[in-house]
Amino acid sequence: MTIKEAQQAVDQWIREYGVRYFSELTNMAVLTEEVGELARVIARKYGDQSFKAGEKDNLGEEMADVLWVLLCLANQTGVDLTEELQKSIDKKTQRDALRHIANPKLQA
Repeated sequence: MTIKEAQQAVDQWIREYGVRYFSELTNMAVLTEEVGELARVIARKYGDQSFKAGEKDNLGEEMADVLWVLLCLANQTGVDLTEELQKSIDKKTQRDALRHIANPKLQA
């Protein structure tokens, strides 16, 4: 699935099952909540914390939840994420073409 197809799939789901998009402000709050849930899993899986009883290692599920809400916000605000991601890659390539390669902190 491409990013464009993902945006379209989320939009179709919202129109068919979700009645309407939540407001942009509500979705921003939901995105923050989902990022927090992702952070919790990462802290337990890769950090010093351990999973509590009943918690599960659902890293992929939490990442997908973050992506879902981000796709909703893009759809609501008219952002083409395919185009914007390519612009971001181009910008980083121009700006950082040698920066990371020359960074001694990143050398193994």
